Amino acid sequence: MFKLQMRVAYRDVTVGNHIYYARYLDLLEIARNEAFRQMGQPLLKLQELGVIFPVVECNLRYHGAARYDDLLEIETALAELRNIQFTMEYRVMRGTEALVTAATRHAATNLDGKPVRIPLELFAALEAHLKR
Repeated sequence: MFKLQMRVAYRDVTVGNHIYYARYLDLLEIARNEAFRQMGQPLLKLQELGVIFPVVECNLRYHGAARYDDLLEIETALAELRNIQFTMEYRVMRGTEALVTAATRHAATNLDGKPVRIPLELFAALEAHLKR
């Protein structure tokens, strides 16, 4: 599991002082990018090899509201791994309170959008972090 701390920025909140619901997708993207970086597989390096990982499915469940200046921790885990796709799960936490639980499924494609196998080095790095 990977963990990333982030503070809620004013730009991300509504007039009612809670994160706008769609902004959680941005938080998940940032956390996922950092998880790849921590595995030694930065997404830019993979893109330069001609492999990208578009989101093909996304699910978010909201349990509470994050507010301006809250310190959040985003937990990211690899839930499923196949030859051409993987699923990441997330928990957005404020202290011990889970505010959002989410999952994103990604397909491995080339830059033209055609499915490809996940590169072996990345597959091994992902497999080492597979939630069991």
